[in-house]
Amino acid sequence: MNEPKNILIVRTDRIGDVVLTLPLAALLKKRFPESSVSFLVREYTKPCVSNNPYIDNVLVLKEKNGRIMLRENIGLLKKYKFDSCVVVFPLFQIALIMLLSGIKKRIGTGYRWYSFLFNKKIFQHRKYAESHELEYNVNLLSFFGVNEKVNKKNVEFGLRPTPENEQKIEQLLLQNKIDRHRPIIIIHPGSGGSAVDLPIKSFKELTSLLAHYLPSQIIVSGSDAEKSVCNELIGDNSVKNFAGKLNLGEFIALINKADLLIANSTGPIHLAAALKKNVVGFYPKITACSAERWGPYTEKSSVFLPTLDCKNCSREQCEQLKCMDSIDMKEVFNNIKEIIKSQYNGEIDD
Repeated sequence: MNEPKNILIVRTDRIGDVVLTLPLAALLKKRFPESSVSFLVREYTKPCVSNNPYIDNVLVLKEKNGRIMLRENIGLLKKYKFDSCVVVFPLFQIALIMLLSGIKKRIGTGYRWYSFLFNKKIFQHRKYAESHELEYNVNLLSFFGVNEKVNKKNVEFGLRPTPENEQKIEQLLLQNKIDRHRPIIIIHPGSGGSAVDLPIKSFKELTSLLAHYLPSQIIVSGSDAEKSVCNELIGDNSVKNFAGKLNLGEFIALINKADLLIANSTGPIHLAAALKKNVVGFYPKITACSAERWGPYTEKSSVFLPTLDCKNCSREQCEQLKCMDSIDMKEVFNNIKEIIKSQYNGEIDD
């Protein structure tokens, strides 16, 4: 097989999906150190791939009013003369653009009706959650002879904040009188709706426990639209609401300054895992969005599931039975306390 010289990795969906695709760049660089590796992403996920030591070029998908622009994207890709592409998230328009851009080796799934647009097909059913999403992504590289078995010990994301964003966060922490000598805990109660979430009342209970019984600095994060939800967690001055204050690049830099992040199954939990931070996550038992497939890919994680003994769980059943309500916040708090104690060599008071 001819070695690829100029490779494009395509992941044009959401933050967590992009983060779980980052290890492909590191693996390709390890196998083919002289190759050029580029990423094609959407504009809003660009900070996830910027400043990555394993990525040579970042390309942004050209869109107008939410629609993918066929001709403009073909023109963009033709300039780079890619010899290979790995389409991790397949859409018909994306697959068509790869073909019409003249990329000779096009790797993608063999299970879509438009899979004929790929000439190197990988057959894998992801919905049964037999592997983690990250591992499914890595399997796409088998065509190149990259058969390295990734695990939570050896995975390399290459995610890192820019110096500019790190400086902005330093200033923001100073302005908000965040004590850097005390543990910084980020609580991210929102999500993109891809899974069933922990109810906000449980987040409120957990935030109150942390604020009263751990000498920590708590930062609640979220989008501008989530400000009101995040405000529900604010009980005293030890809890700061940063919702709507940060762009994605700045948020990555904030996570990098934190000791621990608490979240549902959503993009920030994968950002924190990639930055090698402690993470606490809440996941339903639904197979398609289970922790087995979508959990934080790190050894520094604690995942909490509903305690109800339900069978063949579905979203409708999970919501009807209020499964996520069964997660005990006192148990979660005790787990977090032990994590913080361990990180600070037991110097945190009970």
